[in-house]
Amino acid sequence: MTTLAAPTALKTGHVGLNVTDLARSLDFYRAVLGLEVQAEGKEEGRRFAFLGRDGHLLVTLWEQSEGRFPTDRPGLHHLSFQVESIAEVEAVQATLKALGAEFAYDGVVPHGEGASSGGVFFVDPDGIRLEVYAPTGADPAAAPVSGVPTCGFF
Repeated sequence: MTTLAAPTALKTGHVGLNVTDLARSLDFYRAVLGLEVQAEGKEEGRRFAFLGRDGHLLVTLWEQSEGRFPTDRPGLHHLSFQVESIAEVEAVQATLKALGAEFAYDGVVPHGEGASSGGVFFVDPDGIRLEVYAPTGADPAAAPVSGVPTCGFF
């Protein structure tokens, strides 16, 4: 097998998610993450939304599915968003609680035993697993699981 040179400036562009109800998902992602609608398709059978901040596309939502996100099949494990501080994580957590979101763990938790980074782990209205974390400040809390990363949703 021939190895080609890897790109030098590789970054994640955006993540596209299938959703069952575009309006519901728009409300959720805008409320929880403060994302702005950059473009939207409203034609029956072709509904979508591009969400981002400061001109950067982060998430695309596509109303093309039914049911709940299957975590027992190959594909997306979870989607993670980094914020600057644990205070911002706590603000997201408060919004999620007000929305009645489902959490994987109780409260803000570190990424693992002895880790300073950590956040909240939850699901969106379609059951897609999400994480909002800060690189430092979670270490006063105990890790909810031992021997594995918290973001494993074990």
